[in-house]
Amino acid sequence: MKNNNQSPLLTAGIETFLEAGNPTLDLLRVQPGIPVDDAYEHVSVLLGYCKHLVREGDMEDDHKMLGAADYLLATAKALMNDIEIAKNSRH
Repeated sequence: MKNNNQSPLLTAGIETFLEAGNPTLDLLRVQPGIPVDDAYEHVSVLLGYCKHLVREGDMEDDHKMLGAADYLLATAKALMNDIEIAKNSRH
């Protein structure tokens, strides 16, 4: 995501995820300054793991696998949202 006259696109570090507490607050935040290409690579890996956990968890009726998939999906979603924020802020 780099062109000749621009620096590489980096994560914004704005998106939060994983609610905790009462009242709920987001526990974690995407780290700012990560190259978007690297973040995309991690999203791809996370989604692959999620697909596996959901399939296996569903077949085995294993709620721990399905719960783990939810955590990984929240992480992947936050990364994707943060990448979109970074892209939109560049325009």
